[in-house]
Amino acid sequence: MPFREINSKMVEAAVTPGQRLFSQRGAMLAYRGEVTFTPNTAGGQGGVMAMIGRRVAGEAAPLMTVEGSGTVMFGHGGHHVQVIRLAGDTLYVEADRLLAFDGTLEQGTMFMGAQGGVMGMVRDQVTGQGLFTTTLKGHGSVAVMAHGGVIELPITPGRPVHVDPQAYVAHHGDVRNKLSTALGWRDMVGRGSGEAFQLELSGSGAVYVQASEEKL
Repeated sequence: MPFREINSKMVEAAVTPGQRLFSQRGAMLAYRGEVTFTPNTAGGQGGVMAMIGRRVAGEAAPLMTVEGSGTVMFGHGGHHVQVIRLAGDTLYVEADRLLAFDGTLEQGTMFMGAQGGVMGMVRDQVTGQGLFTTTLKGHGSVAVMAHGGVIELPITPGRPVHVDPQAYVAHHGDVRNKLSTALGWRDMVGRGSGEAFQLELSGSGAVYVQASEEKL
């Protein structure tokens, strides 16, 4: 169920009988046809539900199940939207970055400490995000949100990519990550003072980086 980018902040999805997609609550902007929107309760959709619940001070912030026949336009908060298409691999993304995604994708969560202990220990303090991240696996499309637009950077063997943790949006593929101290890095590039960190991603895949250090 592919998403069509209407502009940098809106996407449109075709909904067909027998298929479904999920969206963030409040992300529907308009629709045509016979389409229904049903809220999911926390715990009803496994890892994603649990993640969103934890992100909002323990309160349930359910996704919506979208079904029927028609087209739906999505957007949220004026954020830029990036469509990511998966071909059997896994996307790692924060739950609050998700705008909408195919219902065929397998949902789950992963403890980031399992991919480099340093990142698991300090990720919350550096990015303001939790130690768990949401995973979506399979064949389908995902629309994610970001500040200021998104660029996709390929990750190839022997050529790791270093990213400001606060500009990180998501990644997919066979990728390892670790968070390391980069002394003097922020001072050199004029981004303030204090201890700085770089997120190093290596392996084979891609990372999505936003043009801002703002959180959603």
